[in-house]
Amino acid sequence: MQTSPLDPEIQRHLKAKGTWQRIFFMLVFAFILGVVRLILWAVVLFQVASKLLTGQDNPHARQLGATLSVYLYQILLFMTFNTEQMPFPFADLEGLGKFPSSSRH
Repeated sequence: MQTSPLDPEIQRHLKAKGTWQRIFFMLVFAFILGVVRLILWAVVLFQVASKLLTGQDNPHARQLGATLSVYLYQILLFMTFNTEQMPFPFADLEGLGKFPSSSRH
């Protein structure tokens, strides 16, 4: 039986420690992503309630939503192989200063 010339290369890829480490961290971040999504929905519901009851949104909840959105974006970039940089806590949350405090009406 003849083997394909790719077999040794595929075996090398399957044995690569870095690949398995990345897959492990992708699974960890997939779990974290689910938790962050739940928290974001809680922020959304809180902001809606705040707007309905007080006529304005809560600036602290808005900042939390912005921070969690950046974190979610960083996780998705890592999980889709668009970056090798692992998200927080392995890196800083970037882009937090890019959200103006009064960008909505």
